Amino acid sequence: MTETLPGVPRWANLAAHAAALVTVPSGLWRIAMGLGLPVGFTARGLAEFGIPGWGTAYVFGLSLLSEALAFLTLGLVRPWGEVWPRWIPGLRGRRIPPLAAILPAAAGAIALIALSIQWLFRWARDGSAVPPGTREDSPVYDIVMAVCYAPLLLWGPLLAAVTVHYARRRLSGQRPQHTLQPLGGRA
Repeated sequence: MTETLPGVPRWANLAAHAAALVTVPSGLWRIAMGLGLPVGFTARGLAEFGIPGWGTAYVFGLSLLSEALAFLTLGLVRPWGEVWPRWIPGLRGRRIPPLAAILPAAAGAIALIALSIQWLFRWARDGSAVPPGTREDSPVYDIVMAVCYAPLLLWGPLLAAVTVHYARRRLSGQRPQHTLQPLGGRA
């Protein structure tokens, strides 16, 4: 099931893959933070985030959730985004209604773009708005954090572009020209 659908242009396939990958650096940064590795916060700063403790579970969960949601973008260019996979009882092999993918993807793209704009304005206005004594003084940590979080600014626009392509392709009235086959070719 790793094949891109017929009729999906290269740019849409690349955008879907990029959308699935832009969350990886920030997720790894959060996991390192949750493990207590030095990512720019002092012991006091980590304690304010509840690390170790509930904050660790939160940053791990946020990382896993963002990775899973970003991965779903691939469904907009793959067969499993048009036909239910065989491992879903009662739905396997049935067509997925286009709006069942378009509406959540569009809402996600809009929310991500809005959050990105808000984050950019806040960062430009306030810079690092954490209390004194919670961050290390080295600019290296700021650079590493910026490098890890900057790709997230692309997630919303990439998801929006792939969603528009999916909507145009699926709502054109053409039926999917593919079916999902069982693994190994056995029925």
